[in-house]
Amino acid sequence: MILIEDLSIELGTFHVRRVNLTIEEGEYVVFLGPTGAGKTVLLECVVCIHRPKRGRVVTDGEDVTSLYPEERTLGYVPQDYALFPNMTVFKNLAYGLRARNRPAAEIEEKVKEMMRLLGISHLHHRLPLKLSGGEKQRVALGRALITQPRVLLLDEPLAAELRGIQRTLGGTFLHVCHNFEEAADVADRVVLINDRRIIQTGTIEDILRRPANLFVARFTRTRNLLTGKAQRDGSGCCVTLAGGLTLASSSGPFEGPVTIAVRPEDIELTTLDVPARNTGGVPGTVRSVRAKAVHTEIELDVGVPLVAYHRRTSEGLPLAAGDVLTVYIRPEVLNVFRGEHEDPCA
Repeated sequence: MILIEDLSIELGTFHVRRVNLTIEEGEYVVFLGPTGAGKTVLLECVVCIHRPKRGRVVTDGEDVTSLYPEERTLGYVPQDYALFPNMTVFKNLAYGLRARNRPAAEIEEKVKEMMRLLGISHLHHRLPLKLSGGEKQRVALGRALITQPRVLLLDEPLAAELRGIQRTLGGTFLHVCHNFEEAADVADRVVLINDRRIIQTGTIEDILRRPANLFVARFTRTRNLLTGKAQRDGSGCCVTLAGGLTLASSSGPFEGPVTIAVRPEDIELTTLDVPARNTGGVPGTVRSVRAKAVHTEIELDVGVPLVAYHRRTSEGLPLAAGDVLTVYIRPEVLNVFRGEHEDPCA
């Protein structure tokens, strides 16, 4: 387990302040956010490239804040991979074991097994200069993993195969990236960082369904962001949008100017001659239809513009511009944020 407690880092004018986070053993956690958010600096503080101004890092119950990187039971794959240019793939992989004075037979066996796991056995004799970017990444990953660290830290890796490797080898993975789709492919839990602080922590499902603020909604590609005025209705509210459409939300008893966020996949559609499964549907006119790999993207006019995704099936809606559909947005999928502008502290 990693415990990051009240951590503050200052690097000239760049600072990360008061970070608190717990990473459980065996978790795959992704630090996610835009460029410059502070993700890599936080990761480098965990690996002790930077020393914090205050706070501490605890690994498996041991305070490692003041230790040098080589004294921590961590593996680290930097963004540039940092392979030894004058060493073959085999020697790069063997480096950590040789530094620990492991027997030659053990080194041979473990390096061959790691190359087999990563699919790079055929590269054993090559120098890094002769490797592709993906091949360099696998070598850097193998070099970090071969000493069996309790925790592996990865800065902007190519994520396609990492989840399978983590499941095969076990251990805790901490991974920095700026791409939401990449994070969704691998993460047990996401730590969303912006403006050098943690904005939201949770599973992909948590963050998609209940974004903490408008930054999170935008970053996770919520296509429908509309301003309106909210009126409290019990534990929820009703929001009247600019076009006169009123929608119910269960996300909180808001009053006054708000912005609503609705994910396209949460909008339900039926043709007018098919009774809606739910009450409260409103008519919407189709403006455009675009076929995508797993869904159809439909632009609608319901008094305000909306984008909906309809899953492509053999019973798909026969849609064309000008068609009129019944559009339903359930209260539980309508997220509401105070004010008409993004407020990261909302």
